[in-house]
Amino acid sequence: MNRLQGKTTIITGAASGLGRVAAQMFAAQGSRVVVADVVDGSATVEEINRLGGQSAFVKCDVT
Repeated sequence: MNRLQGKTTIITGAASGLGRVAAQMFAAQGSRVVVADVVDGSATVEEINRLGGQSAFVKCDVT
């Protein structure tokens, strides 16, 4: 069983870079991931979902 199964994680800056890697790692541990970024994060979402995870993109600016 994955450690984060049944949990939801919001990752800001998840469209690229370290945020994207964090989103992938949380998804690999079973978490549902909200990819939050000011730029389009659909590529991150598609990759997570293609690998069997659950994710969704929310456009937001947390500055």
